[in-house]
Amino acid sequence: MSEISKAYEPKEVEQRWYANWLEAGCFKAVADAEREPYAIMIPPPNVTGMLHMGHVLDNTLQDIFVRRARLEGKAVLWQPGTDHAGIATQTKVEKQIREATGQTKYDLGREAFLDKVWEFREQSGGVILNQLQKLGASCDWDRTSFTLDEDYSKAVLDAFVKFYKRGYIYRGKRMVNWCPATHTALSDEEVNMKPQNGFFYKMRYELVEADGERTHLEISTTRPETLMGDSAVAVHPEDERYKHLIGKTVWRPFPKAEIPIIGDEYVDREFGTGCLKVTPAHDKNDFEIGQRHNLEMIEVIDAQGKLNELAGEEFNGMDRFKARKVAAQKLEDMGLLIEREPYENTVGFSERGDVPIEPRLSEQWFLKYPKVEEAKRAVENGTIKFHPDRWKKTYLHWLNGIQDWCISRQLWWGHRIPVWYKKGFERTELDFENPEHVHVSVEGPADPENWEQEEDVLDTWASSYLWPMANLGWPEPTAEQQKELDFWYPTSTLVTGFDIIFFWVARMIMAGIELYGEDAKDLSDEEIAKRIPFKNIFIHGLIRDEKGRKMSKSLGNSPDPLDLIAKYGADGLRFGICNIAPSGSDILFSEERIQIGRNFCNKLWNAVRFRQMSGPMADNSSFEAIISRIHSDLFDDYDHWILGRLQQVTADVEKCFANYEISPLTHQIYAFFWGDFCDWYVEASKGKLKGSEELRDNCLAIQDLVIRQVLQLANPIIPHITEELWKGLGYDEVVPYIQNTTLTTALTLEERVSVDFDSIERVTQLQELISQARALKAQYNLASKRDVAVFYGAEGAAAAVIADNASLIQTLAGLGTLDAIGDKSSDGLPAVVTPLGSLYLDLSSSIDVEAEKARLTKELEKLNKLVAVGENKLKNPKFVESAPAKVVEGARKQLAETTEKRDETLRILESL
Repeated sequence: MSEISKAYEPKEVEQRWYANWLEAGCFKAVADAEREPYAIMIPPPNVTGMLHMGHVLDNTLQDIFVRRARLEGKAVLWQPGTDHAGIATQTKVEKQIREATGQTKYDLGREAFLDKVWEFREQSGGVILNQLQKLGASCDWDRTSFTLDEDYSKAVLDAFVKFYKRGYIYRGKRMVNWCPATHTALSDEEVNMKPQNGFFYKMRYELVEADGERTHLEISTTRPETLMGDSAVAVHPEDERYKHLIGKTVWRPFPKAEIPIIGDEYVDREFGTGCLKVTPAHDKNDFEIGQRHNLEMIEVIDAQGKLNELAGEEFNGMDRFKARKVAAQKLEDMGLLIEREPYENTVGFSERGDVPIEPRLSEQWFLKYPKVEEAKRAVENGTIKFHPDRWKKTYLHWLNGIQDWCISRQLWWGHRIPVWYKKGFERTELDFENPEHVHVSVEGPADPENWEQEEDVLDTWASSYLWPMANLGWPEPTAEQQKELDFWYPTSTLVTGFDIIFFWVARMIMAGIELYGEDAKDLSDEEIAKRIPFKNIFIHGLIRDEKGRKMSKSLGNSPDPLDLIAKYGADGLRFGICNIAPSGSDILFSEERIQIGRNFCNKLWNAVRFRQMSGPMADNSSFEAIISRIHSDLFDDYDHWILGRLQQVTADVEKCFANYEISPLTHQIYAFFWGDFCDWYVEASKGKLKGSEELRDNCLAIQDLVIRQVLQLANPIIPHITEELWKGLGYDEVVPYIQNTTLTTALTLEERVSVDFDSIERVTQLQELISQARALKAQYNLASKRDVAVFYGAEGAAAAVIADNASLIQTLAGLGTLDAIGDKSSDGLPAVVTPLGSLYLDLSSSIDVEAEKARLTKELEKLNKLVAVGENKLKNPKFVESAPAKVVEGARKQLAETTEKRDETLRILESL
């Protein structure tokens, strides 16, 4: 027990407590068979990363779950780590080398370049983890993992070999997202869609043989630079305009070639002219059409985004965007360009290269997803639960339309694919079924001098999809690791954003079901339940600014979390961000909304200080010690009410945790402590604190119980300040304090504290009466006055309740007098009806009636003019028809609000 300082200084409190937790080993995971396991694997941030608001939300949520689990007595593992982030890290290091020396990675060579990347990782790889500690993250830092650690890398390569030998991995030429800047294939997740202003080019493709009056087809495209790779023109097979032309041919303008007209249902008859140029080597949809019709694949754009010799001598070596202009001009010169129409469309940009991606045919490694049906079944039958539940539809929708995954990347930083090719053969000559030609293993061939290893590395997601298993020793655990695997796997909860349900969540589930355990084709639900990587998936939204825009440095709308921590404290930031984070939906961020968290921490601090100053501190060493100080025979209505509310809010918070409802949880705690306890109970108890010693001590014991419970409920959200205040009030004197205490549940409170529900009802009625009294004052512009006279009309028990609480009502409602109306006439007195009877405002003694009439008359004239202006605007057909819909709707809403205010002002004026 120690005295709480006057001012709350988050930095000092948070630094001291975090150091205490680390020193005491509070975060260490121990596979204790006597306790229920609870495990979370941190979504590994990029090794290049710095803390941003998305990390704040994601890791605060995880920390809340693991701290709550510790309070519940569970054995807890929160596994930290970082991802090597192949393309992001390599791009960053390449840029550093280029700026420092002017060299490229090719100048250094693969081994020397990788040495530079490892140097970078050693210097900056732990930055984001250190920043997470500033946030209060309670990971077991001794277990920190990295996706390129030796053991983890072996697991990744082992998974590749297993998939390959089971027939899931193959090498083939397919359409991929290609980045001409970084010269690698990209996943969809590494492509950002951006609106771009360009042109819709309408051009003529001449029929080889005229069909009556029809001599050509009109075709629209945004990419005339690809027409040199056209191998067909497609129309819808049921399009009456063109179906009779299917099987005929047209001239491709340049290089001039005769290409067929084909029928394919992919073509949208309503879009453009209904004719589609088909470039199978440079468009994903065209590639599918080409596969269906066995069309020639003509690659005219190379890996650097330049056109090659197949595009014709004029275009050979030309940049693709220059070629777009040149091709359009050439069409115009040939009389084949009908029009250029300005057009805005959405274009995919390489996340790291920041250039438009090029859909490109490329020889890559692909994975046919394993255990797709089992992965669907695990979610459909509830073995894995999504929170909120609606996200399972998104998950299942993707699995139902799943396509093979391009898992290779043309990088040097990453897990080099464990495939070796026999020297002396061209790749096209290799027989992948022949082990004399192709060797696949983790260790490599016994005679490496006769083999050359695949240059490509694996997609980063093809390593992180093993995160839950590989961090626990899979696939070849030691005896100790096997014990941990058996205890912690499957893990309990995954916390992540909805944007990577496809790229990470689904892949982890399929990989776990396929790889964890012996190879098996038919798995029962019971066996699937043992193999899944996690049992619950908590999906949160993305953090956006108040305008709904994605946060970014370029927009200047992304605050530095460390600056927010310095300003509001880690606890203030944690509480504030959770308070505004609706389950599964995007969060509209503003710094003012984070202020709520700091304000709540201040309120908590000041309330505890007030408790210390209100009377002597007694035995708070345990829940039972406090209960023994509370005597129900001394309870009044307020005591029953606050203890009843304590039981209810505890039950509500427990329900929120069970249902993964974090934002409602913060609302419950905030409303109870600030409103019910501080604004109501503490105010109602001030008289008892000045009364007999017996009543005072009983009241203080109740306050000690309430504060203790609030600190427990709020601890997972705001751990530092609650630990400090727990110590300050002498609760459960062990180190660390809340971490080792026994959680007091709603059931425990109900068993040890009985409440009178009649008392609770009376207090609830009093609160409603006070609220109505405040509202009545506000109607007459008296909210701040404290000498207002009010009468009440009530009978029997209701009158007795008002009379017994008259002093409290006057204090909380800000009344000068509160008397029974008796035989007085209530005619003309403004009134409200409450559960305990009517309240009447004595205006004659509260305000200058004539002055108030004059003020309201002037206000009414102003409102009448505004109503007239609004009505005339909406009667004007030109405004209603030509103004944007939002503007018209805003005018209607404003008129309704002004009319309502006008009518209310008139009503008050008439009452005077």
